[in-house]
Amino acid sequence: MPTIIRPATPADVPLILQFIQGLAEYEKLRHEVTATEEGLRDALFGAAPGGEVLLAYVEDTPVGFALFFHNFSTFLGQRGLYLEDLFVLPEWRGKGVGRDILTRLAQIAVERGCGRFEWAVLNWNEPAIRFYRGLGAEPMQEWTVFRVTGPALARLAGAAAGG
Repeated sequence: MPTIIRPATPADVPLILQFIQGLAEYEKLRHEVTATEEGLRDALFGAAPGGEVLLAYVEDTPVGFALFFHNFSTFLGQRGLYLEDLFVLPEWRGKGVGRDILTRLAQIAVERGCGRFEWAVLNWNEPAIRFYRGLGAEPMQEWTVFRVTGPALARLAGAAAGG
């Protein structure tokens, strides 16, 4: 059965949130999800959208999603496409849905003149790592992702403001 991939609309926000929660369950991070339908609607479809979502269907059944946005490479002097999250329902894994989503994202990157398409994967997620390597993706071994959130973000912002 062919995978149908389409851009999400504001009416899809409840489904997007369900997929986010499913991904969080898989990654054992459900306790970190604070996203709400209202917040997602504003963040994805409001005045300044922060990302885009593709939904994957087999027939009329929603089976997966991808949330992505543009970043920029100073070295390339071009924008890139960054995949924040990819999730396929467990019963649909291994049936080509993830490959179809990534193929569509690569097409979007090429259509938009992006210099690269990248994403992160949890170190313990061996099935995903094998899958991505099979597509020709290479890990960036020499890079470590850093993150500032919550109180640390507030402190840093206060320090920048002279607080």
